[in-house]
Amino acid sequence: MRHAYQYVVLRCVPRPDRGELLNVGVVLHCQATDFLDVAWHCDRERLRALDPRLDVERLCTSLEFVEGVCRGDERGGEAARQPLGQRFGFLKAPRSTVLQPGPVHGGITHDPARQLEHLLERFVG
Repeated sequence: MRHAYQYVVLRCVPRPDRGELLNVGVVLHCQATDFLDVAWHCDRERLRALDPRLDVERLCTSLEFVEGVCRGDERGGEAARQPLGQRFGFLKAPRSTVLQPGPVHGGITHDPARQLEHLLERFVG
């Protein structure tokens, strides 16, 4: 059976004034299967090339927070205690931090977890 899903690409934007970014993760939500998860990868060398002053550990901590929200565990704080749709809404909302979600996109899949891995490979590498 095929299911509709939505996703956002998570971007590292160390200096918004320069407009430079590097994709670091993907959040995928499939309401029909109660699926919400994130896959991410921080290529430290590429991130430091983008901005040598970037605190990569802090970026990874932010991505771990996103994991906590998706998985509903203590790392996600209050946001992790909300229903899946609200958690995705929280994660896709624009923000002016180093870690920013891109626009929402959608698709159809048989397997949301496999689709998430595919999107990570496609957009993050």
